[in-house]
Amino acid sequence: MSAVAEDKKIIVGGSFLIEERTPGEVFTPEDFTEEHRMIAETARQFMDNEVRPQMDDLEKNKDWKVTRELLRKGADIGLIGATIPEEYGGLGLDQTTGAIIGEFLGRAASFATAMGAQSGIGLLPILYYGTEEAKLKYLPGIVSGETVTAYALTESGSGSDALAAKATARLSEDGTHYVINGEKMWITNGGFADVFVVFAKVDGDKFTGFIVERQDGLTSGAEEHKMGIKGSSTTALVLSDVRTPVENLLGEVGKGHKIAFNILNIGRFKLGAMCNGGMKLMIHEAVRYANERHQFGKSISSFGAIKSKLAEMAIRTWVGEAMIYRTLGMIEGAINSAADATDPESKLRAIEEYAVECSIIKVALSEYCDFVADEMVQIYGGYGYSADYPAERAYRDSRINRIFEGTNEINRMLVPGMLMRRALGGKLALLPAAQGLMEEVLSPTLPGGDEDEGELANEVRLVRNAKKVALMVLGTAAQKYMAALSEEQEVLIGAADIIMDVFAMESAVLRAQKLSDSKGAEGAARYLDMTRVFCNDAVERVEANAKNTLAAMSEGDELRTLLAALRRFTKNTPANTVAPRRAIADAMIAANKYVY
Repeated sequence: MSAVAEDKKIIVGGSFLIEERTPGEVFTPEDFTEEHRMIAETARQFMDNEVRPQMDDLEKNKDWKVTRELLRKGADIGLIGATIPEEYGGLGLDQTTGAIIGEFLGRAASFATAMGAQSGIGLLPILYYGTEEAKLKYLPGIVSGETVTAYALTESGSGSDALAAKATARLSEDGTHYVINGEKMWITNGGFADVFVVFAKVDGDKFTGFIVERQDGLTSGAEEHKMGIKGSSTTALVLSDVRTPVENLLGEVGKGHKIAFNILNIGRFKLGAMCNGGMKLMIHEAVRYANERHQFGKSISSFGAIKSKLAEMAIRTWVGEAMIYRTLGMIEGAINSAADATDPESKLRAIEEYAVECSIIKVALSEYCDFVADEMVQIYGGYGYSADYPAERAYRDSRINRIFEGTNEINRMLVPGMLMRRALGGKLALLPAAQGLMEEVLSPTLPGGDEDEGELANEVRLVRNAKKVALMVLGTAAQKYMAALSEEQEVLIGAADIIMDVFAMESAVLRAQKLSDSKGAEGAARYLDMTRVFCNDAVERVEANAKNTLAAMSEGDELRTLLAALRRFTKNTPANTVAPRRAIADAMIAANKYVY
């Protein structure tokens, strides 16, 4: 199943920075098939009726039998095996379906964590890198929820630097099995998982992945006392002469880094979808509370300060959603273009093509989610700080998302780093574009162009110029630091923030244009409002980040030239954002729920 037409050209990953797209080229939630919508409703009902009522009990009692039962119930309706090939017990559906399911899992973060390990990092390495024997042995049980999985990568001394792991594996003298020793940390589902994806160094230096069953010698530590997601199991894992057959080797010896990094790309867009689902529920609860809560003789939802908060919460949620499904559309297009669209390796390569976009989604959505959670607490006021109200748990649970699937700092550095590697490898014509832009910067006046017409003409111009700012910053960085750029973390992070806003702005513009084309300007009024407000604010962030980053790299006449170009690129008459924010909030207040 795919809602993306197979005859569309494949979009190169990262090319959003140097190419322009049309609304017809992007996939949005408005393009969901009827099957997508049915699965979404099934997932919502399961989460709201089966899972969320159990969260208080799970947080307090940590009865993992309940979690196992919920995993099995979710498996029965296809939530674990949705994207898994039918020959292994799955449904063989598209990656978009997996993201839609992830979105509704986000309505209960603790369970989303358990299910995410079960259907993602604990399953996908076996699907993509396991032997056929291992796939047939383990996948049907995992997909049915009978076998619970976990992922064991991190150690006390190796977090973001995964390759510094000290766990070891040695091949037995008869060549039939590996013996693994070591300790792992922060293992989701660690307290009750049956099967683990474990990374260890063969002969002490070849980083490799294995499937390891629970057995004597494999011991789970005590449950971690966490800030949030308290209804999920997180333990250490000790492996003492643990044995696993050679058939349980994942991929090739010494190539475990490929498994770890490629699986993270999938985890990143799914985490973004989970954040998005959590944000929608937070807004729903915040709107209802604001309507019910009265102060000074009227509901607090009638106050402009509250409307502004609700509107910005909705804007970031809607824009984030546009980014997620735009990326999913590109992934589906690449999968469909493969010689064998059902081949797991082809799917993995298609997802890897958009590693830049996946990292952007992970960072942006996790930070949008934290923003929404924080504003939810503020709207609830003192009650937001009470565990008797939903804002308190949402606030605690949201914080882990900036650490999951690679910290936001690591992902920020990955974004420009991957773009530059793709450029140097000839996969992305970034360097010629940056060189052309630098010639434009040095010209006394920027070239004119045909003025855009129609809805969002100003926003289209802002996006186009924001791309130029990103190229100017990247080009300056590449010229100044060359191969040493990877060591300039502050510069990479500044560039990443600009690039992320570019992708967000353009995703919003394209989605709003598509809605305007189908609904007319009046029918799409609120979406046009959200796009205008977001782009107005984003260009200010782009300018500020560019100023700081350019100043870190240049000085004197060079800096003055760059800043002059920056002023021209970011020139924008400030928009009235108060009125559209009020209109955005009023629609939700009237409906008593999130409506976008």
